[in-house]
Amino acid sequence: MAQSSIEWTELTWNPVTGCSKVSAGCKFCYAEVMSRRLQAMGLEKYKDGFKKVRTHPTTLADPYEWKGSKMVFVNSMSDLFHPDVPVDFIKDVFKVMNDNLSHVFQVLTKRPERALELNEDLTWSKNIWLGTSVEDERVINRIDLLRLNNASVKFLSCEPLIGSLAGINLSYIDWVIVGGESGRNPRPMKKEWVLEIKEQCEIFGSAFFFKQWGGTNKKKAGRELNGQTFNDMPIS
Repeated sequence: MAQSSIEWTELTWNPVTGCSKVSAGCKFCYAEVMSRRLQAMGLEKYKDGFKKVRTHPTTLADPYEWKGSKMVFVNSMSDLFHPDVPVDFIKDVFKVMNDNLSHVFQVLTKRPERALELNEDLTWSKNIWLGTSVEDERVINRIDLLRLNNASVKFLSCEPLIGSLAGINLSYIDWVIVGGESGRNPRPMKKEWVLEIKEQCEIFGSAFFFKQWGGTNKKKAGRELNGQTFNDMPIS
């Protein structure tokens, strides 16, 4: 567990590390960059680098120690539904989340097809939110797969937003996070793309969260849209 600087969560919890790239949004993966740094620092958890998916059973005890009510991003350094994560371990992670109802667990995946395959074998308690990444129209089918899941709160992460999603169907989608790419060579995000999504959120009643403009200096670019910040969260 670690305190998080990500605007839409409080803590990160990584029972799995390592991943592989599946679509254009993965091109400049921040988790891959961070994994290299942590490996260079000698952290055992990242000794195999980013391309090796590893499970970490000892981390399953962590949520039982947290006080109060936390918003928790699950596997910021991986994908719980990566094909190399054993089904039994996914069930173990869900058991922990089911046991800790005072916390909200935000599970974000680029593989909603596997989440759907396991849907009926998992207990989707109300504190488990499921999201999928949708960076452009090439992966818009992920939304249809997400819609079929039993999670009570479903959300999209349109970050990095690298293309227009005009007219996106947000039925049964509770929350949409939008953000531009950051780093050394960020791909641009057009303001009109952001406004298109915001308009669809208003039409469908989805909460809209604008995370950042991104760029090579994301702090300087900020996160205001038309002079406002948008921090809407879903009602769970």
